[in-house]
Order: sequence, then C-alpha cells, then structure tokens
Amino acid sequence: MSNLDMGEAIRLLAQEKNMSEDDLLHVLVDALASAYKRRPGAADEVIVEVNPTTMDFTFTAYDLDEDGNWVNERDDTPDRADLGRIAATTFRQVMSQRIREVERDRKFEEYANREGDIVTGIIQQTDTRYTLLDLGRVEALLPQAEQVMYERPNPGDRSKAYIVEVRKTVKGPQIVVSRTHPGLIKRLFELEVPEIADGIVEIKACAREPGHRTKIAVWSNDHNVDPVGACVGARGARVRMVVTELRGEKIDIVPFSDDLSDFVAKALSPAKVNQVNISEDGTAADVIVPDHQLSLAIGREGQNARLAARLTGVRVDIRSETQVAEGVPAGGYLERDDVEYAEGEWRENAETGEMEWHAADGSVMSQAQWAEQNGVELEADDAPPADGDAGADAVADADAAADGVADAADGVADADPEEGDEAGGAEPETAEGAAPEAAEDAPATSDAESGDDGAGSDESGDDGTA
Repeated sequence: MSNLDMGEAIRLLAQEKNMSEDDLLHVLVDALASAYKRRPGAADEVIVEVNPTTMDFTFTAYDLDEDGNWVNERDDTPDRADLGRIAATTFRQVMSQRIREVERDRKFEEYANREGDIVTGIIQQTDTRYTLLDLGRVEALLPQAEQVMYERPNPGDRSKAYIVEVRKTVKGPQIVVSRTHPGLIKRLFELEVPEIADGIVEIKACAREPGHRTKIAVWSNDHNVDPVGACVGARGARVRMVVTELRGEKIDIVPFSDDLSDFVAKALSPAKVNQVNISEDGTAADVIVPDHQLSLAIGREGQNARLAARLTGVRVDIRSETQVAEGVPAGGYLERDDVEYAEGEWRENAETGEMEWHAADGSVMSQAQWAEQNGVELEADDAPPADGDAGADAVADADAAADGVADAADGVADADPEEGDEAGGAEPETAEGAAPEAAEDAPATSDAESGDDGAGSDESGDDGTA
C-alpha cells in the first residue's frame, strides 16, 4: 500500500469510527510499536514517529542498561515487508483494541457530564432485575428499584428516563437511569413548558410518590406570567403531555409562596383551608379545615398531607373545625376512631339562588340531582337534609316518637282522669315537638364511612390542579 493510499485509509477509518485523525494516528503508532517488539532481534524499547503529510514512519530503537536507562539510540526502521506475519497480526489486534478503548473513553466523556439530564431510549430487554434501554450508541441500565411499580415495560416501546449515574467500566460506560426520580418531573416540564426552559418560570419544589401522585410548586420571575397557567397550558395540553409520559400519574401544580402559612395552605390543594398556624421554630404547621374538607385534605391513606409536608418541608397536622371545638390537639385525629365527619354541605348558588350539594370530594350537584341519587322526593320549598339516609331515618324516628307519646298519654288517661286531662293537654305539644326535633337533628348525623380514617377519595379534579 502506498503512502497516499494509507493516508486515505486513515481518513476513512477516522470518519467511520467518529474519531479525529490525530487520535487514530496515535493508535497507529502504538500498534506499530507493539508489532515491532514481536520481531526477532528487536530492541528493548522503541519510539515510533509518523509524518502526517507523507505517512512516513521512523523507528528509533534503544537498549536498556543495568540501571534501566535507555542507551544506544539508533534508527531501526524496518521495511514493511520485513515485519512478518506475526507482527502484522499483532498490529491488527492492538489496532482494534486501542480503537475500542478510544471509543469507550469518548462515550464516557459524552455522558459523564449529563448526570441529571433526560434521555429517550428504546426498551430492548426486561426481566425481574433490570431493563435495558437502547440510547443509540450506548445502552442504559434501568434497575428494578428505579422503575415505577405499576409500569410494565414492553420491548420496542420508547421511554424517557432520568440519568442518575454514569460509571466507567472495562466494558465501557454504564449509564444508570431512573423513572422514579423527582428530577424526571422537572425535566419533562422543561421539555413541554418553554417558560421553564427560558428561566421565566421556576420549579421551586417537587414531591412525588411514583405511579400515584406528584405535587410541584412553581414560581414566576415575571409578574406578567402566571406560573400555574404556563405549566398547565391551554386546556391542560402541556400538563397532559407530562401525565401521558408518566402513564397517568396525577400531578398537582400549586404556586410557590415565601409566606410559609400561605404555602402550606396552597400545598394542600384541592382542599380548602380555613387557617394555618406555624410553630415558633417553623418546623410544624397546624392546619384547620372545614369538616367536609378533612378527608380531602388528608387524602387517601394520608397521601395529600404527606406530599404537602414533603413539598413545604414542615410537619403538617390537620384538624377539622369540630375537632378544634372539642379541644382535640394537633394530630389527635389519628387516634380518634369514633369521630364522624360530614360528607359535604349545602350552599346557595349566587346566580340562580338554588341550593347545591358540595361534596367533600369536590363534586357539585343540584337539589334535583341529589334527590334523584338518594331516592328522596322533595317539595319545591323543602330544604334537603345533609344525607339522604339520615333524612329518611329522621322521618321514621319522628313518626315513632309521635306514636309513642300518644300511646303513653292514652295509658295515663285510663289510670287517672285528672292526670289524663293534664297529659292530654300536653300530648299535642309533645307530639308535635318531637317530630321536628328529630328531623332537625337528623341532618347533623354524618356517615363516618368515608371520613372515619381521614382517607377519603381525592381522585376528583387532581390532574393538573391549578
């Protein structure tokens, strides 16, 4: 092969391996030095130099004395035909090995500075221990501990993951990625929200329970930009893309506030908060909510309160207005199994003037819808009771009370006429007063089924809560 052909081969190989010609020439020099030492009668040490323009090689040989010093410098450049078969084989092996080492180093340098970044890969292999993602030139390792519990990766599907670590091994760089890291949420919003990528909107805090629910607190550096609206997008388009990538995980977006009490109240969204009292050391918050909002504020199995505590960095104790009136201390609801909480309340519609039922889960229904759902027939001027079953029981109790008072009065009249007259005179007043009293007390009776453990359903209106 002529020097011109060798130079062209070097350029083509550099392009194929995505390497620079200088790096490839260094690899070539090392391979020639290793091949030279395999020749019979070769010197102890050799330095190989190459002219990049003419592709002429020069071998400078040295001997080693008793002290290990290089002596007897001489030019020992062999003819290409004299290298022999063994030297040629050594050259090819060393050349291939050094090229692989250079490629591994370049891949490691490419991803070493990308920790905390997001990558997109194709799922290649999955088992009980880990899942492999093909990132193009390298593969990423998704351990079982970094996978969302309810996700089932299928080979061939595309998936985004968060780089948590890049390791350097003898087989090349090992990239460890995660689908559960809170940083994945921030990176996904950076992809979907230009205001976050430009630094106008910041994600101040993030609390996540992978596969279930996430809360993020956002802040705007421009008073003309609404941080929550920018993250939600038109008709929820932006946050919907993030939810789709997370396989339906709920996301609550709340505005960040420097006022800790205000921040805690917003972090408990979608529940409505009446009052927040911060401790003197700023490590605990005593939150007071309406009775019908207690289960929503706590969340299913305490999820809403737990995420709010992580988001704000303080301990959150939630009490209802009834518990405050009863003197239950902060956190006492966890030990009270006999407390019953309201499922909702009736409110008047400011526009139509009609009464509407506002349930604890956030749903709203009209009086007619409530009556149809509970199977209760209401007069036009009647105010519906707080609970359908409680209202029916109250009417039955009122009828029973009236019948019982009438029977008692008749019995007294038969025994003593004079006392009977007094009892008979009191009978209408007692009978008439019993039914309204029972009916009046009935709406205050709440069904403890949904609020006894403070873990009512909070699924309504959670996605992209603004």
